[in-house]
Amino acid sequence: MSTLEIKNLYVSVEDKLILDGVNLLIRGGEIHAIMGPNGTGKSTLAQIIMGHPKYKLESGEILLDSIPIQEMAVDERSRAGLFLAMQNPVEVPGVTNFDFVKTAVQARQPDNKKLRVGKFILAFEDAAKELKMGSGLSHRYLNEGFSGGEKKRNEILQMKLLKPKFAVLDEIDSGLDVDALRIVGENVMGMKSSELGMLLITHYQRLLEYIVPDFVHIMIRGKIVKTGGKELIQKIDKEGYDWLKTELGIDSLVDQPKQYSLGTCATNVGK
Repeated sequence: MSTLEIKNLYVSVEDKLILDGVNLLIRGGEIHAIMGPNGTGKSTLAQIIMGHPKYKLESGEILLDSIPIQEMAVDERSRAGLFLAMQNPVEVPGVTNFDFVKTAVQARQPDNKKLRVGKFILAFEDAAKELKMGSGLSHRYLNEGFSGGEKKRNEILQMKLLKPKFAVLDEIDSGLDVDALRIVGENVMGMKSSELGMLLITHYQRLLEYIVPDFVHIMIRGKIVKTGGKELIQKIDKEGYDWLKTELGIDSLVDQPKQYSLGTCATNVGK
């Protein structure tokens, strides 16, 4: 069984510590949801897993099947089996959706095995149909002129065709109307298998009506402070997050407990 493990992760951006000792283990077949207010580090976790250069890993490890990947480039992490559905997918004029995904799938072929283009065309068309994206999708430039909902569905189409070991879905529900949310949610849930582990990052309970998580984590001030199941979703839906201030003995949910400079961060790690 494949595993993605985050061990004692400290991450900074522009001399400010954002993740403050995150630990998380995801096994193949599991769906984990991370919830929490804005500014608590959820998207930072997604970005550091995929190796975004803006984020600096101060200490800790990211392990894919027990192999450290924090020194790997983004494309190496992708070929190793990671996938990130971005919160704000970028537009790439001049590159068609079909060519983009075909190139990515070809790069993952073992021993540079030649991709069977005819079979891939059928798979692409089937995925586009399941996501209700229209027959002309393959010829459109990547995300150019797409609505917010189309961009999010396009991310899930890529996930369907790339077949990663682990997928990190960063707020794929933001900007979606009711119908698009249902389409995205049902397609993601339809991919659940023992071969795929998923990490959902979301603010809203509504996505979790379609994608049912096995574990729910709450992130506050760069830490995972509580883990549970559906009962946590229901409590957040009814009461928000303010109840955590009393439970954690804090005045604010988003301010960092300490401000580290890069020079002092290493000294405090592990304390």
